[in-house]
Amino acid sequence: MTAPTTASRTGGRWIEQWDPEDETFWRETGEKVARRNLLFSVLSEHIGFSVWSLWSVMVLFMGPEYGIDPAGKFFLIAVATLVGGIVRVPYTFAVARFGGRNWTVFSAAMLLLPTVAAAVVMEPGTSYGTYLLVAVATGVGGGNFASSMTNINAFFPLRKKGWALGLNAGGGNIGVPVVQLAGLLVIGTAGAAHPRIVLGVYIPLVVLSAVCAALFMDNLAPVRNDTGAAKEAAKDAHTWIMAFLYVGTFGSFIGYSFAFGLVLQTQFGRTPLQAASLTFIGPLLGSLIRPVGGSLADRFGGARITLWNFAAMAVAAGVVLAASVQKSLAVFLVGFIALFVLSGLGNGSTYKMIPGIFQAKAVARGMGGEEAAAYGRRLSGAAMGLIGAVGAIGGLGINLAFRQSFLTAGTGTAAFVAFLAFYAACSAVTWAVYLRTATPRAGRAGREPAAERPAPVYAEV
Repeated sequence: MTAPTTASRTGGRWIEQWDPEDETFWRETGEKVARRNLLFSVLSEHIGFSVWSLWSVMVLFMGPEYGIDPAGKFFLIAVATLVGGIVRVPYTFAVARFGGRNWTVFSAAMLLLPTVAAAVVMEPGTSYGTYLLVAVATGVGGGNFASSMTNINAFFPLRKKGWALGLNAGGGNIGVPVVQLAGLLVIGTAGAAHPRIVLGVYIPLVVLSAVCAALFMDNLAPVRNDTGAAKEAAKDAHTWIMAFLYVGTFGSFIGYSFAFGLVLQTQFGRTPLQAASLTFIGPLLGSLIRPVGGSLADRFGGARITLWNFAAMAVAAGVVLAASVQKSLAVFLVGFIALFVLSGLGNGSTYKMIPGIFQAKAVARGMGGEEAAAYGRRLSGAAMGLIGAVGAIGGLGINLAFRQSFLTAGTGTAAFVAFLAFYAACSAVTWAVYLRTATPRAGRAGREPAAERPAPVYAEV
């Protein structure tokens, strides 16, 4: 097979046959089609992340005249985080039910609802309950990630998944610092009394992403919802172990992205303009480096990169903790930006691990070749929705930890202690499950020859 077989079904462009593991097919036409879909998937996911993180920007415009205290603002962004995590589960299965292209068009168009609603209500005097409802609506932007990753996972062969998923996710993640830069530009030029300008910019961009998806993306007919795969993935311990690790990487990235500017205002007394001028830096660097994490995982193994990454995140959290106690803004910024960069690297390496783990399980069961690859695709696609949802909800935990810390102590110090302990736990789990070698059998001298020592079971995933 040298070209994808396409057909016109009700509801858009469909490719009937797709085999990315066939090197001839991939080289001659598959790669071109996959890259085109990746490009416009990134665009849609990028806008989705911008809308999902909208309230990390809107709270910077909400001065005393809005009558909302820091705890109330943290709760607004926490609610958006929670909804974004929950909708990732149905969004994952929507790709197979409706087609990747069709669902991308719909999910992109859905972003108009929270964007237009925010443009209508964003002014002093609006009730807190109204803001809360609009924050709930922005959560749909978080779902775009799950459907986009599931869709792109089906387009690429295993050897390219780390790069492709890292680029797809990284390009989407950049939506966070871009909307924050838009907020900075508006605050710096028009002032903090004009949040509607930001929303006015994004409404046409939402329309653009939906139109591009309709014109340039494809549906893959071979992708089917597999209830058995979903149940099997949900019962597999690796799904939940990886969800735990993804809380540490993506949960950190999205939680810090939403909260960073508000922490700067609340703990360090920065003005809206001063906070906005710093808020975007961490999310931008964390987004840009995510494909690097995927590529490093392709080369050295996702488990190895993830282990060292969590160890470094624990160190960075310690730096932020010390800066919080000492009230040093400069050190705080260094440590916090390091957390963003490392969370981005870890996002790429952990997502690379998922298909590798399930393919390794297939090989361990005696499968090989296309049979093992098909099993890996089937289980990893089902697992990604659950893992992505749990990871996003981890961002809720970060925002609630900040809220409680500021309510009780007026600083984020207690929250940083919790984060440091969590990263240490993630390091331990990564080592114990994916890198710890089996206990060698004692040889004649009580030691096994180096050539016969077992390798870490999942070190290459």
